[in-house]
Amino acid sequence: MATVLYDTASIGMLIRAPNRHRLRLLNSQPVISLSSRRRLVVRATESEVNEAAKTTPPNKTPASTNGSNFNQLLGIKGAAQESDKWKIRLQLTKPVTWPPLVWGVLCGAAASGNFHWNLDDVAKCIVCMVMSGPFLTGYTQTLNDWYDREIDAINEPYRPIPSGAISEDEVMTQIWFLLLGGIGLAGLLDVWAGHKFPIIFYLALGGSLVSYIYSAPPLKLKQNGWLGSFALGASYIALPWWAGQSLFGTLTPDIVVLTLLYSIAGLGIAIVNDFKSIEGDRALGLQSIPVAFGAEAAKWICVSAIDITQISVAGYLLGAGKPLYALGLLGLIIPQVVFQFQYFLKDPVKYDVKYQASAQPFLILGLLVTALATSH
Repeated sequence: MATVLYDTASIGMLIRAPNRHRLRLLNSQPVISLSSRRRLVVRATESEVNEAAKTTPPNKTPASTNGSNFNQLLGIKGAAQESDKWKIRLQLTKPVTWPPLVWGVLCGAAASGNFHWNLDDVAKCIVCMVMSGPFLTGYTQTLNDWYDREIDAINEPYRPIPSGAISEDEVMTQIWFLLLGGIGLAGLLDVWAGHKFPIIFYLALGGSLVSYIYSAPPLKLKQNGWLGSFALGASYIALPWWAGQSLFGTLTPDIVVLTLLYSIAGLGIAIVNDFKSIEGDRALGLQSIPVAFGAEAAKWICVSAIDITQISVAGYLLGAGKPLYALGLLGLIIPQVVFQFQYFLKDPVKYDVKYQASAQPFLILGLLVTALATSH
C-alpha cells in the first residue's frame, strides 16, 4: 500500500469517521507538501487509521449481537436498544439474575423441614421469591447500573443509562420503589409467619445495605475484588436461603456457616461477570479479580472457587452421615467442570453467557441437594 502524507486534522477526521466513510476520506484528502514547514507532517496508512479507530468505543449495540429483543428483556449482553420506558425499566432490573435468588428461597424452605405443599405455604413462598428476585435483586441491579454508568460508558455505552435512554429522575424513582417495595414485603412476611422478632425484615434491610455499599462510594466494595465478589456471592446464595428458612422454621448457626461457605462458589460466579468490564474497571481503578491478577490467572481463581467449594460441602455432608447426598453433589460438579473447559476457560468474555446458562443449573441443583440433606 502506498504511503500518503496527511495533516493532523485530517487524521482526526479519519479516526472519528465510521468505517463506511473512511476509505472515501482517504481517497479525497489532499497530499501535503514536504516543503511546508507550517504543518506537522504525519505519515499514516489506511491500516494504521483503522487500528486507531478501534479504540473508540461503540455507541450502539455491537452488530454481532443482532440486538436481540429477548436479551433486552432479560437484561443481558447483546440487548436491542429500546425506547419503551417499561422495557428499559425491566432491562435495568436484569431478570436473568432473579432465578438464583428465587431458587435460594426454595432451598431455605426445604432446609427448614416445615414447608408443606398447601395454599398458605406456597403463597408465602411465592411472596418471598418476589421480594428476593424482582424487588430486592431488581433494586440491586438498577443501583449498580447507576453507579457503574461511567464504567458502562467505556465498556457498553449503548446501555440505557449511559446512552441517555432513561433519565436520572426515572432511575432514582425505580430504585426507591423497588427498595421500599422489597422491605415492605419482608415486613408483611414476618407478620404472616407470626414472628415475634421481624427477622425477614432485618435480613432484607441488611441485604439492601450490602447492595448499597457494594455499588456506591465511599465504600464501594466492588473496588476490592475479594470483598466485592464475596459480598455478591453471599447476597445470591446465603441471604435468600436465610429468608426462606426463617419464613418456615428456624435459622440455625450450622446453616449460617454452611451457606457462607457455599457463598465462596458465588464469589466465583461473580468473577465471571467481571471479565466483560475489565477495560472500564482498569480505567477507573477498580481492582476486580481479572484486573488485579490478569485474565489468565483470574479464570483459574474463578473455577477453583466454584469447584473446591462444592467439593468441600460434599465432604461436610459425607462427614455428617449423608453419603448419598454427598455423592449426588459430586455428580453435579462433573458437568460444571466439563462446561468450564468447553466454554469459560477458552474465552471468558466471549462465552460468559453460554457458560453460565450451561453450568449454573447444576450449581443450583447442588444447592437444593445440600438443603434437603440439612433439612431440620
